[in-house]
Parts: sequence; structure tokens; C-alpha cells
Amino acid sequence: MAPATLSPAVAAAAAAEPFRLKVCGLTSLRDARFADQCGADYLGFILHRASPRFLAPERFFEMLPELPAQKKVAVMVEPAEELLDEVLAAGFDFFQVHFRHTVELARLRHWSAALRADRLWLAPKLPPAEDVPEAWFPLCAAVVLDTFSPDKFGGTGEVGDWQKFARHRARHPGQQWILAGGLGPQNIADAVWASGARFVDVNSGVETAPGIKDLAKLERFTAELARARAALV
Repeated sequence: MAPATLSPAVAAAAAAEPFRLKVCGLTSLRDARFADQCGADYLGFILHRASPRFLAPERFFEMLPELPAQKKVAVMVEPAEELLDEVLAAGFDFFQVHFRHTVELARLRHWSAALRADRLWLAPKLPPAEDVPEAWFPLCAAVVLDTFSPDKFGGTGEVGDWQKFARHRARHPGQQWILAGGLGPQNIADAVWASGARFVDVNSGVETAPGIKDLAKLERFTAELARARAALV
């Protein structure tokens, strides 16, 4: 996909906004440390048992003393009350909740109250024709837009709709938006230009196998992201 052309005013505004990076699907201390050294702002640990990148909460707890502060993200799918209690006690800093877009607003409000809106990232499984309801915005600190799959909650490795992301971001500039889905060293610069994203989430695009990061790819990814940002200045 060719990079979009931004107007000088939009490019200047984008350059002033800080870039943020989350490396997700971490299952080892080695990979978490390397992601941190590469400049990742957030480290994602998937607590959904159906995921090939599942990390048991007790394993996370073992790693916790060696992990940096204010970077640890618990990634969950429609968490039940027991899991909420577990992650709140485990030492996570932020909480990313994937869910069907048809989930009742009352349930989102419960997650927001339990986890705190300023620490909650909502990740709806949003069909192509659907938009993010404005009623969700006060309940969370960020919205993750990942590639839609009818039978998966993220982790598809498929590139999402960058133009749709750009539209959401333009319509709701006060909301934090996170771009996920099919990102890698080969396309992150194009993704930044086409989507306007300033917060990106990478997972399978920097792996050798599910849950095993390719350190060379991750290093290349962060270098390409830095180059994309520099091009906006």
C-alpha cells in the first residue's frame, strides 16, 4: 500500500504528537527485556487461554520482578470476574480487553469501573461496516482497532483497514487510538502515513513462531518506526 500524502498542517500536528509502541504476545523474559531495550513503551502479555501466545498469570508473576514499571499490559478477552480479580492482584499497569462489538454497554462499564478507565484499553471485534460508538470513549484510555476476523480476537497477522483507522482518528482527535493488525518492519512506515497512527501494536510481524520474538525483526521494526517519525518532522 502506497503512503498517503499529508497536508503540511496535518504533518506538523502529527510530528508534535509522541509515538508509542506496544510489543504484544510476549511469553519470555528474554523477549520482554529486548522489547524494552528497543524502546517499547508497553509490553503486552496475553491471558486468553485459546491464544497460541497465552501466558499463565502465575508465570507472569514469576517474571514481574524483572519487568519495567508502568509498561505491563494484561491482554484479555471478555474477562470474567475471577480473572479481573487475578489481574488486579498480579501487578499489571494497563488492561486491554477484547470483546464482541455487541457486548452490552453495562458490561463495558463494569470493566471500566473494576479496572479504572485511565488504565483500560478497549479492543472491539469491529466488523468492517461498524464504527466505534462514542458512548465507549469515557470508559477507557484508548481504543485498539485490530483487523476484523469473525472467529478470532486479534492475532490474525492480517493487515487492517488503515483508511478506516484514519477516519476514526480524524473524527475523534481527543481519543487515543491504537493501530494493530499485520504490522511488521516491511509496512510500518506505510501504515503510519496511511492511517495517521501515533500508537501502534506489533505482535506476529516480529515473530519466528507464536510467542517467540525474532529479535532482528523487532529491532528493524523499531528502526523503521523511528524513521517514519523522523520523516514527519
